[in-house]
Amino acid sequence: MNLWRASAAMRRYLVKAVGCGVLIAAATIASAVVLAQIVAGIITDPAAWRLEQWAGPLALLSALWTLRAVAQWCQGRLASTGATQVIAELAGRVLRTVTALPTRRLAAERDTAAALITRGLDGLRPFLTAYLPAAFLAGILTPAAVLVIAVYDWRSALIVLVALPLIPIFMVLIGLLTKDRTEASLAAMTTLQSRLLDLVAGIPTLRALGRLDGSAERIADLAAAHRRSTMATLRMAFLSALVLELLATLGVALVAVGIGLRLVYGEMTLTAGLTALLLAPEVFWPLRRVGVEFHAAQDGRAAADAALRLLDSLPLRDSGTRTIAARGATIRLASPAADVRPGEVTVLTGPNGSGKTTALHTVLGLHPGRVWVDGVPLDDIDLQSWWPQIAWLPHRPVIVPGSVRENLELFGPLPDLALACRSAGFDEVLASLPDGLETMLGRDGEGLSLGQRQRLGLARALGSAAPVLLLDEPTSHLDAAMEARVLAAIVARARVGATVLVVGHRDPVLAIGDQIVRLGSLTHA
Repeated sequence: MNLWRASAAMRRYLVKAVGCGVLIAAATIASAVVLAQIVAGIITDPAAWRLEQWAGPLALLSALWTLRAVAQWCQGRLASTGATQVIAELAGRVLRTVTALPTRRLAAERDTAAALITRGLDGLRPFLTAYLPAAFLAGILTPAAVLVIAVYDWRSALIVLVALPLIPIFMVLIGLLTKDRTEASLAAMTTLQSRLLDLVAGIPTLRALGRLDGSAERIADLAAAHRRSTMATLRMAFLSALVLELLATLGVALVAVGIGLRLVYGEMTLTAGLTALLLAPEVFWPLRRVGVEFHAAQDGRAAADAALRLLDSLPLRDSGTRTIAARGATIRLASPAADVRPGEVTVLTGPNGSGKTTALHTVLGLHPGRVWVDGVPLDDIDLQSWWPQIAWLPHRPVIVPGSVRENLELFGPLPDLALACRSAGFDEVLASLPDGLETMLGRDGEGLSLGQRQRLGLARALGSAAPVLLLDEPTSHLDAAMEARVLAAIVARARVGATVLVVGHRDPVLAIGDQIVRLGSLTHA
C-alpha cells in the first residue's frame, strides 16, 4: 500500500501489528489443540477423570487464553495509538505541502485539502484500527490453521480449501461495486464542507440582502445527497456481511458434517476430529472480520488515496540547508532584474498582473524563481531560518480570531508594541476599541474596518525587528494624512539598515523610493 511508502508511522505500526498477529495466531492454534486433547481424553475415559491428571493441560490452556487476550489488548492499544500517529503525520504532510504552494495554486487546492485535514483523513481510523489488524490476522492465522487441520485431518483441510476462496472472491466483487460509491461520498463531503465554509463567511452579507434562506436550502440539498450516498454504502455493507457470514457458516458446517460421519464409522480419532472442528471457525473468522470491516474502512482508504494523489501532484519544495544573515545583505532578483539593497527603499510598480506580488512571493520562497541573498541562491537557503528574518505585509493582512494583542504578535513578540502602533497609526484605533489590546476580533478581522485592518498589519510589520520588509500596497485603504505618516515610518526603517521592498503605484509611494523598478527596467529615484 502507498501508505507504507508515505508514512514512517505507518511502517512502525505495521511491524508491531504483525508481531501481535503472530502471537494471537500461535495462542489460538495451540489452545485449540490442547482443548481438543483435554475434551477427547475426558470423553473417551470418563473413569480416569481426576483434577491432578489434567492440572498441567488446564494450566497450559489458561496460559494460552491469557496470552491471546493480552495480545489482542496490545493490538487494540497499538492500533489506536498508531492510527492517531499516521493520521497526524499524513495530515501534517498535506498541510505543509499545500501551504508551500503559490497563492493562486493554494486557492485552487484549498477545499480539497481542508476536507482531508478536518474530516476526511479521520476515516482512516476504522481502516487502521479494525480492517488492518483483521487483514493481518487473516494472513497469519488462516493459513496456519489450515496447515494444522491438514496435519490432523487432510479431508477437512480439503473442504476448507474449497470453501475458503469464495469469501475473498465475494469481497473483491463487493469492493469493486462500492468503490465508486465511497469516492462519490468523499466528493460530496468535500463539496458540502466547502459550501458550508463559504456560507458561514458570507452570513452577514446574505442576511443583509435577504438571501439567507436560499443558501440554507442549497446546503440542505447537499447534505441530503451526502446522506443518500452514505446510506447506499451502508446497505451494501450489510448485504455483503450477510453473504460472507453465510459462506463462512456453510464452510464450517461442511467440515462438521464430514467429521461427524467419519467419527460414526470410526475412520478418525476423536482428538483429530475435535482439533479440526475447533480450528475450522478460526480459518473463516479472520476473513469474516475483514469483510465486515471492509466497508467501514473504505471512506478512509478513499481519503488516503486522495491525500496521496494530492501529495504526488503537489510535491513539497525541497528547502536548502544553508543559513544566512539577512541584515546588511543585498537581495538580487532575476525577474524583475533588480538589486534590493539594505538602507534603501525599493519600490516595485507596474500595471495589474505584471508580477509585482509574485516577486514578493519569490523572495519569500513561495514561488519558483531565481533570487540571491548576498550572493547565495535562495534555493540553497533553509527557508525555516529565512522566514523569521522577514516582515511580510500581504495585500490583505492576515487576521485570525483572537485578541488584538494576539494578532499584533502573531509572528512573534514585538520589541516595542507602543512604538509599532504609533508608526502605523494604530494607536488611534486602539483608543477607540472597547477593551484596547484585549478586544476580541472575529474571522478575517471582523470588528475592524478595512483601514483599521490595514493599520494592524502595518503595525505588525513595522514593529518587527526583522531586517527585511516586504510590503504589498502598504497604504491601501488609508487617507492622505495617515499614508504620509506610514510612508515616513517605512523610510525610517530603511535608514536604520533594513532592506525594504514595497509594491505600490500611487505617487506618494513612488516618491519614497530610492530605486523604482518598472516592468523589469531599473530606474533610480
